[in-house]
Amino acid sequence: MTLTETGMSYRRSAIEGASTIGLMIALFDTLAGDLRRAAAAIRSKNIEVRCNELNHATLVLGQLESWLDLKNGGEQAQTLARFYAYLRAKMMEAAVTESFKLLESQIDMVLHIRSAWQQLDSLPTGDPRSEAGTQAAPVDSSPAQPNNPGAVRIPFSQSA
Repeated sequence: MTLTETGMSYRRSAIEGASTIGLMIALFDTLAGDLRRAAAAIRSKNIEVRCNELNHATLVLGQLESWLDLKNGGEQAQTLARFYAYLRAKMMEAAVTESFKLLESQIDMVLHIRSAWQQLDSLPTGDPRSEAGTQAAPVDSSPAQPNNPGAVRIPFSQSA
């Protein structure tokens, strides 16, 4: 299924106006959708769709990982890094074993984390809980490039 030009325009507009946390939420939505479509492809034994969806999910996961600042992000960034590694391993296991049930359990986990980001995004600016949560996963504000020593790292915030 492809998006129409109107749909793409709407998505582009929504992303351009989103907060940093809003972008995280959009990536988690995309990841959950990829996993859901991959699970459906496993059920229908459509290898091509399964591979395409899991490949895209892997790219989205890579983007999420590239935003982590493991040096300055504290335990929360380390925890997210472990979660992303676990999710990647389970995605590969599901692909090899053709287990839609394994993917569905991963979808639940992704949606749980997404919900936490959504709650953080809904806090009013200046709320101390919001400030504490912004340190959970500092991100790289530069384009995702491996070994980018000049990358400027900024924490998540609603104003970023």
